[in-house]
Amino acid sequence: MSYAQTILPEFDQEMATTRKILERVPEGKNDWKPHAKSMTLGRLAGHVAELPGWGVTTLRQTELDFAPAGGAPYEPSHFTTREKTLQLFDDGVKACRDAIAETSDADFMVLWTLKRGGQKLMSMPRAVVMRSMVLNHIVHHRAQLGVYLRMNDIPLPGSYGPTADEPRM
Repeated sequence: MSYAQTILPEFDQEMATTRKILERVPEGKNDWKPHAKSMTLGRLAGHVAELPGWGVTTLRQTELDFAPAGGAPYEPSHFTTREKTLQLFDDGVKACRDAIAETSDADFMVLWTLKRGGQKLMSMPRAVVMRSMVLNHIVHHRAQLGVYLRMNDIPLPGSYGPTADEPRM
């Protein structure tokens, strides 16, 4: 069994769960945040929506410099409307899923490097980047988003089991 075949079922499950959370993000609360040091709701939802696209970058390139010297820096996504955010997410999920399915085991072992201003921040095999910086990163921020929604009295969908709002899945 290839690495792609082992990771795709998990990818599909996590993306379906993530979409259910993004579907609940309210419009008109983009600037809300639980603490002065926290991301705004709009930025956090945008970040969750853009993360599947990072998987495409990981599998189609060998490096990313998100603040290249003399070049345009990375522009983060922000929630504007639910429709646009879900479209960004859905497009990223499809492209990422296709990229995973098309990547050979050998290509999953190619080193991928993240840079800022030409300085290497990390370098790991693509398989590790997909698991840690894409999938685990999405799950981490999805959980944060769930807290934001709870704090705004928005019912939460189940992810790995029922919630107080949806006791039976």
